[in-house]
Amino acid sequence: MTIALEHHTPQAFVDPYAADPAETAWPPASAGQDRDHLLPPPNPSERLSILIDPRDHHRLALHAALTAAGIPPRPEDRDAIDQLSALPSGINTTLQRWLGHTASQ
Repeated sequence: MTIALEHHTPQAFVDPYAADPAETAWPPASAGQDRDHLLPPPNPSERLSILIDPRDHHRLALHAALTAAGIPPRPEDRDAIDQLSALPSGINTTLQRWLGHTASQ
């Protein structure tokens, strides 16, 4: 017994998750258009007056330090980062200094 499969498109076996280069390409820049657009400096009067919990600040700083050191955190690292973020500020600062030292070498 054989089953004949009908395919209406020649791309029937193409990876469905692959991006179509024609759809994802940036439009060409106009002739003479400057491609570098600098953002204006931030206006201090427009800053939000929301305080970040020290643990959240430690978590963000640790994520940044790990990424800068070439060790981007993975989803399974979340528990470890949460535990490290709960440590006192002095320990968190030391961890960031160590990571910053490894990133600079």
